[in-house]
Amino acid sequence: MARGTIAIEEAIIDPAGIENIRQWHGLLTPAKGASSDLSAHEQRLFDIHGSRLKSMDEEGVEYMLLSLTSPGVQGESNPEKAEQVAAAANDYLAGEVKKNPPRFGALAALSMHSPVQAAQELRRAVKELGMFGGLVNDFQSTGEDGSGKEYFDTAKYDPFWEVVQELDVPVYFHPRYRIKQDLEPDQPYGTRKHMLGAGVQFHLDLSFHLYAMCSSGVFDRFPKVQIVAGHLGENIPFNLWRACHWYNHPWKKDSRPSKHDYKYYFTHNVHITTSGNFSTTGLKFCIEELGVDRCLYAIDTPYENTKEGQDWWKTVDIPSSEKEAVGRTNAIKLFKLPLEI
Repeated sequence: MARGTIAIEEAIIDPAGIENIRQWHGLLTPAKGASSDLSAHEQRLFDIHGSRLKSMDEEGVEYMLLSLTSPGVQGESNPEKAEQVAAAANDYLAGEVKKNPPRFGALAALSMHSPVQAAQELRRAVKELGMFGGLVNDFQSTGEDGSGKEYFDTAKYDPFWEVVQELDVPVYFHPRYRIKQDLEPDQPYGTRKHMLGAGVQFHLDLSFHLYAMCSSGVFDRFPKVQIVAGHLGENIPFNLWRACHWYNHPWKKDSRPSKHDYKYYFTHNVHITTSGNFSTTGLKFCIEELGVDRCLYAIDTPYENTKEGQDWWKTVDIPSSEKEAVGRTNAIKLFKLPLEI
């Protein structure tokens, strides 16, 4: 394969994950109902070496970083089962990548119930399975009924971030659907299910977690940690001036948990990607706001179409050096991919 783009937020599913993805089908395609046959969507997620690879060849995608589709392990509220699901998914995905390593790499699925165990699984995935980082789907569901939510900016997760820093690999933050308790009629989304998912709810929810990561002191304690946010940074770059303006006021600055403001961490610890947000104007703004080295290419397959992503990319009118950086070399450097620059 000739040099092409590197797409880094590309979803798959393992055989054990079918029932997990089926429970979300009614939210993904509400017109069809929750009981509809998922065979076409399942096939797109299962497919790695068939139609996916064919479209990569046809459209000029050199390499994809694959990861378990949302909500993945974060949707499993039982700690023991979540650990098993993560390990099985990682073993499966590593095996698939070994079939064609010049074209595919992988990010590890992680159960975040126990920070220590999550760190151990990430270490195993990187050191033994050859993965290039991890991916978490927003918060970890907890509790017998799955109503609990654990976010990863608290001191509880310091053992995890310590190992992330030691391994020097990125962690991708990906959105997920609301839990079932949030969809009851008396809840905000209960009568507004049309707002669920990628159009509105995903970036509203995940941006909260990203703001929390930046303001909690995690990056002060572990300054080399790098995280990645898709969909043009879940829209945060467009709000950075206002967020920092208020966060830097004296009555906040004197008591805030972090040493710096949001933009500091977005330009030192956060990378953003184009996944599912093919806006040239938006990308240019992010490059101007964050710097070209913080921006990477992604498509968000199979939820987005490879051809559509590549057709858009061909029209992006930025300097050739910036286009090469966003489309290819930034990913090689950040994830330490085995590709020539």
